[in-house]
Amino acid sequence: MPIDTAYIPLGQLLKKLQLLDTGGQAKLFLAEYQVLVNGVPEKRRGRKIYPQDEVEIEGFGTVRPVREE
Repeated sequence: MPIDTAYIPLGQLLKKLQLLDTGGQAKLFLAEYQVLVNGVPEKRRGRKIYPQDEVEIEGFGTVRPVREE
């Protein structure tokens, strides 16, 4: 998953993965599905996801952002 910034908020990552239509849906998505960041459950849509982070999304799989220069 390429990103062009130093980090991406979790809600925007979910939107970029086309799991959400809008970033505002992230709160509901995170309440319904388990999302792990580096193996730790995460419910904050504003959580900063960095290129070294591993995000596991229930029903979707695992993604790791990569910084594009």
